[in-house]
Amino acid sequence: MSTALTAAEPRGTIGLRAIAGRIGFLPGLLLLLVAGMSAVDPQFYGIINILNILRNASLLAIVACGQALVIVAGGFDLSVGAVVALASVVTAKTMAATAAAFPGNVVLVIASGVAAGLGCGVVVGLVNGFCVAKLKVSGFVVTLGTMSATAGVGLMITNGIPVYGMPDIFVKSFGRAQAFGLPTAVHVALIVIILMVFAQRRTLFGRYVYAIGGNVDAAVVSGVSIQRHIVGTYVVSSVLAALTGILLTAQVGSGQASFGGDRMMLQSIAAAVIGGVSLRGGVGRVELVAISALFLTILGNALNLLHVDSRLQPVFLGVIMVAAVALDELIRRRRGRV
Repeated sequence: MSTALTAAEPRGTIGLRAIAGRIGFLPGLLLLLVAGMSAVDPQFYGIINILNILRNASLLAIVACGQALVIVAGGFDLSVGAVVALASVVTAKTMAATAAAFPGNVVLVIASGVAAGLGCGVVVGLVNGFCVAKLKVSGFVVTLGTMSATAGVGLMITNGIPVYGMPDIFVKSFGRAQAFGLPTAVHVALIVIILMVFAQRRTLFGRYVYAIGGNVDAAVVSGVSIQRHIVGTYVVSSVLAALTGILLTAQVGSGQASFGGDRMMLQSIAAAVIGGVSLRGGVGRVELVAISALFLTILGNALNLLHVDSRLQPVFLGVIMVAAVALDELIRRRRGRV
């Protein structure tokens, strides 16, 4: 067991040192963006805009943390956006049906809806993980297929019509509520990030994920259960995506099959890559991914305030992502020459 861990951990440590320049300037770039927008548009530092930024960044950070875990293990999860949408409509449908069957039992209604939404994430994650770990199918192909299937199921359930009928306490007292001046989604995201940091640094699961992504052959020789841990990464990713769908449902007050989509998937991958997660696996920290999610959210908000054409905004995301990947490859090659 020690062989895989010692093989993976130094690589992660060296990788963090090697990309320190990229990660180090990210907070500075974030501060520069905030300062610039504050000077250009006073609406930027308005309390409503700040709360919207924090809420949206929190939702993206939750999905991106799960995506980062899969990438660290050497995989990809393209289905996260579709899982967000499916969890949303299933949660809303379940709550509406339970409320009709058991009127007045708010606790049962909310519990059943949340359980059903998270259950969707578990099922999709198990399917993804089983196909990748057991059947040895490419994670890119598998999650591309489940993305299409999951999105289709969500549309079939709703016929493209928003689903209502959720308890007011779920929407007003949870989804739209604030605690200590911050939206509920921010508190949930902080809990998720803390748990993910703990899992990465203090648990065998986190160490084994680094070992698998860093050197899968060494991990196999050391007796690491490759299949079980790969399945675990996909389940965590899908469950976090489902949690995001539930939070969006509570915030908007309806379940919608239009939530998530390709944009959430692309942004989650971009947040992971810009946050220092290597596409080759074995390197990455979720706390840096969370900072990257905040940066991308503020950038999108700034483009909206500057009235940049919405058709051009994905160009900025694409350029930044390509630059991050290119920089990661350049650093890897320079490290290989040392």
